[in-house]
Amino acid sequence: MHLLEPQNTADWLRSNGWLPAGESAEVALLAWGVSNVVLRVTPSDSTPFVVKQSRGQLRTRDPWFSRLERIWREADAMRELQPLLPEGRIPRVLREERDNYVFAMEAAPAEHVVWKQSLLEGHFQPAVARELGVGLSAIHARTTGQNERLISFVDRQVFIELRVDPFYRRVAQAAPEIAPQIDRMIDEMFATPVCLVHGDFSPKNVLLTADRLVLVDFETVHLGDPAFDLGFFLSHLLLKTVLHRARFELAADLTVAFWSTYRAGLADLADHPVFAPDRLVPRMIPHLAGCMWARIDGTSKIDYLPDPAEQNAVREFCRGLFLDPPPDWESVLGRLRDSTSILH
Repeated sequence: MHLLEPQNTADWLRSNGWLPAGESAEVALLAWGVSNVVLRVTPSDSTPFVVKQSRGQLRTRDPWFSRLERIWREADAMRELQPLLPEGRIPRVLREERDNYVFAMEAAPAEHVVWKQSLLEGHFQPAVARELGVGLSAIHARTTGQNERLISFVDRQVFIELRVDPFYRRVAQAAPEIAPQIDRMIDEMFATPVCLVHGDFSPKNVLLTADRLVLVDFETVHLGDPAFDLGFFLSHLLLKTVLHRARFELAADLTVAFWSTYRAGLADLADHPVFAPDRLVPRMIPHLAGCMWARIDGTSKIDYLPDPAEQNAVREFCRGLFLDPPPDWESVLGRLRDSTSILH
């Protein structure tokens, strides 16, 4: 496998015919996640594009590995999901090179902001949260009842390697008292394969451009339980709410904005046994707890809540969600408000 880096990528692209022989190109490393090398290629005479190559070992402090073939699941998922969302929301796959686990895709405009960074800086944009609620509900609703057609997404191994083991299993090791609840949550999730689940729907994978949102990172897409996507995404917003607890209501309102449009997008599935609110919310809350807690004690830890008091507040909040689940989202936010009010 030829490992691509900024220094050697232009030559590799020319040797493989992805760039004309005489065309120069600037290559820049993009900071998209920890599991792949992502490079923006700006040719001298043609349209910029992005090259992505998977790596077997992820760039984390703790050892973390996943199979290289996940790159092909990502390319397949991008092709599957593009027709479900507005034009330009998901980049198009342009080329693939299987021997080196690499593909090329359309590049988002160079002038973009990663939503995670915007949130960390304290910029709260309810319109973005609402649009993401629309998008995630479209993915879930429009792939429900399509299991036979989506049989190629049944395999969950990459999802286990990148989410279940480093998130949920690590939390269970750190807090054995809630291991039974985590085991039940995982069993229920695997028994509920009803639609395509993104598996990495988070602010770090949302690029804000001048005229649209662009979604990236689809390697954990699988046929699964939509409750995971909800818990995973909302955990990111609530962790930012802990960070910006002095402006709690503004930060927490992002979750309300997202939830309102997500639910509206599922209007046709209101009676579905998985998507009915009285079924979906109770399944989502443990995923929220597991994903939040994992960012404190899992393999992939956040760096923006370094204070031990903050970390312990998150642990105790999540422990309460597991052991005494609240009945609705308003109650979840009320508990988080109480948990953060004791912090300086």
